[in-house]
Parts: sequence; C-alpha cells; structure tokens
Amino acid sequence: MADVAKEAGVSHQTVSRVLNDHPNVRADTRARVEEAIVRLGYRRNLVARALVTKRSRTLGVVSFDTTLYGPASMVYGIEQAARTAGYFVSIVSLKSIDAASVRDALDYLAEQSVDGVVVVAPQRSAASALESLPAGVPAVVVEGAHGADVSAVCIDQVEGARLATRHLLDLGHETVWHVAGPSDWLETEGRVEGWRATLEAAGRPVPEPLPGDWSPRAGYAAGRRLAGMDGVTAVFAANDQMALGVLRALSEAGVPVPGRISVVGFDDIPESEFFSPPLTTVRQDFDVVGRHCIEVLLRQIDAGPAAYERMVVRPSFVVRSSTAPAR
Repeated sequence: MADVAKEAGVSHQTVSRVLNDHPNVRADTRARVEEAIVRLGYRRNLVARALVTKRSRTLGVVSFDTTLYGPASMVYGIEQAARTAGYFVSIVSLKSIDAASVRDALDYLAEQSVDGVVVVAPQRSAASALESLPAGVPAVVVEGAHGADVSAVCIDQVEGARLATRHLLDLGHETVWHVAGPSDWLETEGRVEGWRATLEAAGRPVPEPLPGDWSPRAGYAAGRRLAGMDGVTAVFAANDQMALGVLRALSEAGVPVPGRISVVGFDDIPESEFFSPPLTTVRQDFDVVGRHCIEVLLRQIDAGPAAYERMVVRPSFVVRSSTAPAR
C-alpha cells in the first residue's frame, strides 16, 4: 500500500480510503490511485486486513447432497449473493447429516475464522444436528426445521404445492395424484401438506401419495403405475426430475400428455421448458433466497443476533403445455 501511495503521489491513508470506497476522495485522486494499483499489480493482504478489522470477509456454507438441483442452486445463490456483498465463501459439503458431521464441518470453518455460517439443512434429520451450532456465531439455516433456535430463510413449499394442485383442479380434474419426495425431507412434507390441504378444502378425494426419491427413475416407476390405473387425469410430481420420469413412462404406455393426463412438476429446472411436452411447474427463486440469507447473516454480523429472523420466499407458477382441461 505504501508503494501505491508513493506511485500515485498521495498518502497511505488516501490509498486506504480509495480501497474502502470512501466517498470523501476527489475523482481525479481516486483515478490516480486506481491507475497506480493496476500498474503495480497491487493485491490486498487479506490476512493483515483480518487482523486489523477482526473480520475475515469469509462466510462458511455447510450443505448436504449438492448433486441435487435444489441444494446445488441454493448454494450457488448464496455464493453469488455473498460475493456481491464483498465476501468470500468456504463451502463444506457433507455426505451424511448427523450431529458429529455438522460439528466437524463447523470446527473446520471456525479454524478459517469465518465471520458467519449458512447451513443448508433440507432434511428432518438435520434438526438435531443444528444444535451443534456454537453460541455467538452468526448463523442462518436454509430450509431448516421450524423449531430450531436459529434464523432461517425458506421457500414456501406448502404454497407451491397449493398452486400446483389448485391449477389442476381449476382445469376441471376431479382429483390430483401426487408423486412425493423422500420422507425425511422438509420439502417433501411441505409439498404433501399443501397438496393434501388443497384437495381436502375442495372436498375432493385424496389418493395415497406414490413414493419417490427425487430421481427420474422414481418418477418413471410411479408413471408406470399411474398409466395402468383407471380414472387418473392429473399428476403433481414433487420435483421436475420425477415429472420427467412420469412423462417418459406415460409416453411409453401410449398415454397422451396432456390429452389424457396432465402433469405438473416443482423447481422449474432449466431443462423443464424443453421436456416433451414443456412442463408446467412451480418455480423456486434461489437467487432471492441467497440474497435474503446473506442479508440476515450480515445483520447478525454487524449487530449480533438480537432476535431470530424467519424469512419465507413465495414461489411462482409457470404454465406450459403439460396441463390441459380435463376431458
């Protein structure tokens, strides 16, 4: 920094003000300092900066099963929001959800002196593991259990399922069959709840949900069963990947979609508009979730966790060609 100051003909303090985007620097002085930074190839010493500010400008993220679209998109949204806010991100992806694994991940992040932690915890079994969060460490949980004493940001899964089910009922379908996700997932619980409540409120039959595991293979198996059943005209799959499997099974069985059976998914993955037919689905805005996570976390970092916050992001509904009025 002293070399930059000498090159630009300014004081060390002026260089510091430019680097920290302080408003009280003349435009020509700022330009001169920035040109000197480029010429000299100056880079901040983040370790030294952390010693002075007591902040590492790094946030930790603990995630589970980032091979799935939802968790992977969630982590990406958090990372992008953190970088926009001027923070680096250190990610730990765990294979299993248990208190010991979470504790090890948090210990690893603590060794890196992260300023705060985001935990992507979409499974019910993660609830007890969240007790491993050390007191005093700013933390936010994404899709976390409702009872945890920690700030949380989540998407309204119940509302998303309600939108999907209501859309099919409004098209004149007598009831809606559901291909559910894995039983331990909070998203599964929310989507089943929204689907069932909407049918019950309309006084419609509530079929037994078909089990799934988020994979196209599970959707394919469910689709084969549905293709051989009488009276099925509408299906709501708990994610787009399972909806893809349902579409494949129905196509092989000669069941036209949406001619005989309408299909709705959940997630709005990038490929869903290119399915055959293009998939009607519930869209989750992971960028908004990521932004809210970082906003809540930075408030805790700046002011301390005075009160736990819970932010709920409303999903939207995308109508494409896989649904049509009942015949």
